[in-house]
Amino acid sequence: MFPTPIQKASPFAQTAYKILLPVALVLWLLPLIGVAITSVRPAGDLAAGNYFGIPSGFAGFENYSAVFNNSPIGYYILNSFKVTIPTVIGAVTLSCLTGFALAVYKFKGNLILFFMFVAGNFIPFQILMVPVRDMTLRAGLYDTTMGLVLFHVAFQTGFCTLFMRNFIKGLPFALIESARVEGVSEWRIFRYIVLPLMRPAIAALSVLIFTFVWNDYFWATVLVQGQHAMPVTAGLYSLNGQWVAAWHLVSAGSIVAALPPVAMFFLMQRHFIAGLTLGATKG
Repeated sequence: MFPTPIQKASPFAQTAYKILLPVALVLWLLPLIGVAITSVRPAGDLAAGNYFGIPSGFAGFENYSAVFNNSPIGYYILNSFKVTIPTVIGAVTLSCLTGFALAVYKFKGNLILFFMFVAGNFIPFQILMVPVRDMTLRAGLYDTTMGLVLFHVAFQTGFCTLFMRNFIKGLPFALIESARVEGVSEWRIFRYIVLPLMRPAIAALSVLIFTFVWNDYFWATVLVQGQHAMPVTAGLYSLNGQWVAAWHLVSAGSIVAALPPVAMFFLMQRHFIAGLTLGATKG
């Protein structure tokens, strides 16, 4: 069922693995490498048709300073933080509670309720576009940061509940039973016994949801029009219209927009890997 560890594979397979892995990594990173190189090209290179060759000079400082000085990208990044951070807090908090309830309490309809959370992850975004837009218009949340936050919390809670429920399901149930025998309330069991054990899962889930929401482009363009609430992904598209042929500046803006989730991953790397490993082995 599981693939053979590379250490136990044949010498030929190990050699092929060592050769093909760096090649696959370079091919996977090639678009990002191309954007990074374009972001430090002088404008004259692109005008002369030098799109893929070695840059004639280094213009990184000029390009990146122009992005911040001549565009509202800093405001777009701030909007992305205003959307992403509350979404992560809301979705993870709700999923901790729902995951605990679905994993610990046995009641009629438990599986049906759980499948309803899971089923939401299989609905295509395009099907939801019109009803969600109409709902936000009627609720007065269209073109607002709050509208984006509420939608992302609602949509991401399904995946988060699936993750948390499976994680809690694998925790030693004897801890909960012994606490109940001692007369500990259900809330205190969750707060002081289960929640501390969920820290690796919470860290891993926070990184995943932060990345999902930060990189969202579809709903950022469907639910927001004005710059006052526009996240950086939609803002980069507007920069493309502002700088029609200035691909070096658009590339620099793309690199700047990608830095926060990358930084968060490296800061939380140890907890992220531990959480995914533990969550993957829970039934």
